[in-house]
Amino acid sequence: MKYVIPRAMVVLLLLALPSQAEEPKELRDVVYGSHPRQVLDFYPAKADKPTPVVFYIHGGGWRNGDKKTNPKPFLDKGISVVAINYRYVQNGVKDEVEPPVKAPLEDAARALQFIRSKASEWNLNKSRIGATGGSAGACSSLWLAFHDDMADPDSKDPIARESTRLYCAAVNGAQVSLDPKELREWMPNYHYGAHAFGLPNFQSLIENREYVLKWIQQYSPIEHVSKDDPPIALFYRGEEPVVGASPKDPTHSGIMGVKLGERLKENAVDMVLVHPGREHSKYKSSTDYLIDRLLE
Repeated sequence: MKYVIPRAMVVLLLLALPSQAEEPKELRDVVYGSHPRQVLDFYPAKADKPTPVVFYIHGGGWRNGDKKTNPKPFLDKGISVVAINYRYVQNGVKDEVEPPVKAPLEDAARALQFIRSKASEWNLNKSRIGATGGSAGACSSLWLAFHDDMADPDSKDPIARESTRLYCAAVNGAQVSLDPKELREWMPNYHYGAHAFGLPNFQSLIENREYVLKWIQQYSPIEHVSKDDPPIALFYRGEEPVVGASPKDPTHSGIMGVKLGERLKENAVDMVLVHPGREHSKYKSSTDYLIDRLLE
């Protein structure tokens, strides 16, 4: 007797068969902390093996801005992208964080640890994460790149046990120091950064320098440079940098790149510096650099 499988059973059997791997899905506003601004967007690259990651920190003076970005150039190369929001300095003031700049900088570190904690679930290569951003986001990226590992291996929180070290960083128009004394020596017309310490203007930062010096040393990227730092690429626009001059846009001047470059050279850190008058034959942008480094 010929046995006929009911059609409904055939459908159930087909549904039970292993399906083709689903396309990776974007995730928006993933929560990595308790504050409303502690959220991130995840753009996964399609790949059979764990992917490198670009870690994007937006600019805006730590006072405004948003994580919106274009991940396509990286996704096309098989590199995933994570873009984060973070607490502004004014959120730090409201929450009585001292100094206020601690809020955006340590949020960036926590977000990086969170990403690493998701490596298996999100198909990420946690050892190949490169940070990028412009202006304040660039400063945050450099602070992470140079800072000693902030992982706490004994923490009860598994996220806090993850590393905060980067594979590389490529940034645009970065501030490299928060020290008013050395910044005025480099550029007599420099005037940015007082808000990082909850002060009303640059003159007040100069006058209170000794009081906030411990914080300047803690949160200035250049203060953390050491021989074990990852490769760095610095990109600046505007006019050709001349140390001691007063550029039109001191907040984003290549003079800071020149001075940081001297410190990196002293410590034998792999570095690319691009600014008007100093081009690079291979790297025209931070995107070029990150793709090349993360896929090497």
